[in-house]
Amino acid sequence: MRHTEEISTPRGPARVDTDLPAAGYATLLVLGHGAGGDVDAPDLLAVRDAVLPAGVAVARVTQPYRVAGRRAPAPAGHLDEAWTAVLAVLREAHPQARHWVVGGRSSGARVACRTAGAVGAAGIVALAFPLHPPGRPERSRAGELRTGLPTLVVNGDRDPFGVPEVAPGVEVVVRPGERHDLRSDPAGTAAVVRDWLHARGWTAA
Repeated sequence: MRHTEEISTPRGPARVDTDLPAAGYATLLVLGHGAGGDVDAPDLLAVRDAVLPAGVAVARVTQPYRVAGRRAPAPAGHLDEAWTAVLAVLREAHPQARHWVVGGRSSGARVACRTAGAVGAAGIVALAFPLHPPGRPERSRAGELRTGLPTLVVNGDRDPFGVPEVAPGVEVVVRPGERHDLRSDPAGTAAVVRDWLHARGWTAA
């Protein structure tokens, strides 16, 4: 079952597309999009399609700047503020969800990492985490992954934004031949996410 709604945030309305498993759920996976992309990116859709049959609900959040039709991303603080507001509303709407997993691709993964503690997440799924700007490895964002929560990072070995290293609590899966868009084998990427959720007891099957 799919439901689309707009949720008011301090930065304008966000849009949430929620897909629910047919037989109930105890885990809700909330995913954000990349800076100039949307929630219909191939890897995000593949993850949704892989985890729904495993009893995981999925909410894909479109940030207010994209709802307003802008491609240039809002400042990090604005993204975090809007995301946190959306998560608060979703918590009230899904009281049956015992496990909250946050994530997304690229910029969305960074937002999820920065706010995971504040929203009470159980874990993080970071797709194509942009470790640094292309050609600027000295500007590492590795610190954003150090949340203390179980974290899955899935990056391509040809990603110009770099590949994070394994760290305490951070599992890194490198997909051969993939670039930043993770478009070569979305189903393979999604299977990694499903299996990681299952290993933590966050799926129903």
